[in-house]
Amino acid sequence: MQITTDAIVLRCWPVNEADLIVSLLTREYGKLKGVAKAGLKSRKRFGGALEMMSEVRVTFFERPRQELVRLDHFDLIESPLGRPVDYARMTTLSFFAEVVEEALPDRSPEELAYRLLAAVLEYDSGEQMWLAITYFSLWMTRLMGWLPDLGTCSLCQQPLLRRDAQRDAQRYAWFDAVSDGLYCATHRKPVSLPLSHHSLQLAQKMVRTPLAELAGLPWNMQFAADLRRFAFQSLERHLERRLRTAEVLRRMASQRTAQV
Repeated sequence: MQITTDAIVLRCWPVNEADLIVSLLTREYGKLKGVAKAGLKSRKRFGGALEMMSEVRVTFFERPRQELVRLDHFDLIESPLGRPVDYARMTTLSFFAEVVEEALPDRSPEELAYRLLAAVLEYDSGEQMWLAITYFSLWMTRLMGWLPDLGTCSLCQQPLLRRDAQRDAQRYAWFDAVSDGLYCATHRKPVSLPLSHHSLQLAQKMVRTPLAELAGLPWNMQFAADLRRFAFQSLERHLERRLRTAEVLRRMASQRTAQV
């Protein structure tokens, strides 16, 4: 059966001298993998559309009882090469691809995840890459059902944003790498890390606000860094593995901070 749909290329790897296996997130059919025959040679059928995070219109053929589809051709919609690609931007794109590959099941329609990925690709460079990374991480955690209640302590159910907070400890919610949830100062664990009330308010805003409406905030590697750390830890805990690209982003931020 021939199928045509919109898709975003996650990654590809060679299987012999000419063929490629391509991993895609499609709008209608979820994440799938296919074989691009002569993908390393056929510019007419695939052209420059095999770059990671290329948005394409893909035509493929389903094969009965076969895990891999047969990719026929791609029509390029938008290429990541349309803008300069530096180390930071390539790491950001690789982070998106790794999270989608690890988190989403194969052949399960995930239109919200597709729309999320397409949206953050508009903000994947310069200082706004930190907006894209933060928004994507938090929303992927939410879409997978892993995001805890952002309003109350997971133990005592008291509000985390208290208007009468005076002491420094009360100006934070707390999280840790080994358990779900956010905690108040009273019920935090000794190994907990702080999430500032500013970042908690931002997280609450993110889950109900379109990405474009957040672009005017002062995004850089330090802005909402604790919120990214919270989202990274949530993803890694539920995936039960460290995200290689998240570690690169952590090191990148640490190195820049040390240089300031």
